[in-house]
Amino acid sequence: MPPLKPMLARTAATIPAGMHYEAKWDGFRALVFRDGDEVEIGSRTAKPLTRYFPELPPALRAALPPRCVVDGEIVIAREGRLDFDALLERIHPAASRVRMLAERTPAAFVAFDLLALGDEALLDTPLAERRALLTEALRGAADPVFLAPATRDVELARRWFRQYEGAGLDGVVAKRLTLPYRPDERLMVKVKHERTADCVLAGYRHHKSGPVVGSLLLGLYDATGRLQHVGVCASFPMRRRQELIGELEPLRAGAEEDHPWAEWRDEEAHATARMPGGPSRWTGTKDLSWVPLRPERVCEVAYDHMQGDRFRHTAQFRRWRPDREPGQCTYAQLEEPVGYDLAEVLVPPGEADLDRDRAAGERRE
Repeated sequence: MPPLKPMLARTAATIPAGMHYEAKWDGFRALVFRDGDEVEIGSRTAKPLTRYFPELPPALRAALPPRCVVDGEIVIAREGRLDFDALLERIHPAASRVRMLAERTPAAFVAFDLLALGDEALLDTPLAERRALLTEALRGAADPVFLAPATRDVELARRWFRQYEGAGLDGVVAKRLTLPYRPDERLMVKVKHERTADCVLAGYRHHKSGPVVGSLLLGLYDATGRLQHVGVCASFPMRRRQELIGELEPLRAGAEEDHPWAEWRDEEAHATARMPGGPSRWTGTKDLSWVPLRPERVCEVAYDHMQGDRFRHTAQFRRWRPDREPGQCTYAQLEEPVGYDLAEVLVPPGEADLDRDRAAGERRE
């Protein structure tokens, strides 16, 4: 019964051999609980998601066994790629807007684990058996409910890691075949893409604990010469957060005059340019204020991939780049992954394991 938190993954630099592999989806992690006509969808933090995706319960009732708990991901695709921004738009208090978006940009559910079936809890059942049961349970499923592609061939997993990024996927997840399901424990392995970019430092936010740096605000110049906000980098040790306050103090003098994001308090300005301080869909009370800095300093950050014109996740600070000029920090430096159609990833549930292992065998032959 809900609430229940999903099993998590720890990060690794390379794909380990001898495991079960799946694509890493860039969506909302979700646990689906079905008991007859009742369907509840819980988030990674065990909060209810059902009201935000009204199109999914009917599809899940049609696709899932009468009583079950399934782990998976809610995704939205546009033009052959996953679109995380479209998912964020669903987190809206107005039911009328949610219904309108459900018709305009319908979501899909990608299942990759089975936690309970009928009267039987499967948390202690090895992954290999859970996967077999899930495959059988979803044999008659159809769009928008999918079985996540999986393979035991590490070479095929490495090819997925390269190819699937073009469809907006995050990387690859590896799981031991004997792995039981342990809620809220990091027993899986995730391997994500990482690249670096030189960005302009244009401001910072304070840490929630007090007057120290919480995150650095990053910018890149677009083709028109305008500095666009592309994300933040964070995860500094507390001592370093304190040091940064003093280190960045000289850049505060005169920063508000002619700052490229000076209009950040104007809601209309956010419609024409990317800048910090926009409204948060997750917490309407979150303080999104920030401290402007003169955009004169460059830092190198690591990032996994882009979502439109911004970093999808929080970037990681690597080093200052005194040898770079801010004007050199443009979108042109970013690597663009080769396009890949999401339709090639999502296939009918009955083919999700078979075709991929057959393809791997054909390559070896």
